[in-house]
Amino acid sequence: MTESSKRPAAVFDIDNTLADTGHRQRFLECRPRDWDAFFSAARHDPPLAEGVALAVASAAECEIVYLTGRPERCRRDTLDWLAVHGLPEGRVHMRRDSDRRPARRTKLEILRRLAERREIRVLVDDDELVCDDAERAGFSVVRARWADRSATLEQVQEGEGRT
Repeated sequence: MTESSKRPAAVFDIDNTLADTGHRQRFLECRPRDWDAFFSAARHDPPLAEGVALAVASAAECEIVYLTGRPERCRRDTLDWLAVHGLPEGRVHMRRDSDRRPARRTKLEILRRLAERREIRVLVDDDELVCDDAERAGFSVVRARWADRSATLEQVQEGEGRT
C-alpha cells in the first residue's frame, strides 16, 4: 500500500452535492424525459459552495473519492467539471451506462467495496434514500441539503435508476 492509499476516504456525490443541477431539471420534467440533454448540460452546472468547501477541507486528511449516479458516458465532462471548479483530485466511480438500479443500491454496493480496502470517513450525498441506507450499513453520512430539492430528480434516482 502506498502512503496515500492508507488515508481514509471521504466520498462525495456530485449532482446537488457539488454541482447545482437546477438549470437542467427541465429536461426531466417533460415526457419523454430528455436524458441526453440532461447529462450534456451537466458541464454547465454551477458549483455549490458548501459542497466544494467541504470537499476541499476534507482533502487535508482524506483521499477524496467521487461516487455519482451519472452514467459512464459522462466521464470526460465530469472530470473536466471537477477540474475547472477546483475540486481535489480523486477517483470517480460512475454508473455503467446500462445500469438502471436505484442510486441507493449502486452507491451502497460501491461503498461496501471501497470499505473492504480502506476506512470510509464520510459519505456526503443529497439523496435521502442513499443516506438512510448508508447509515443503516454503518457509514458516517453528511446529508447535502444545500441545493434546492427536486421531486422529479428524487423520483428518477429511485424509480428510473438514471442518476
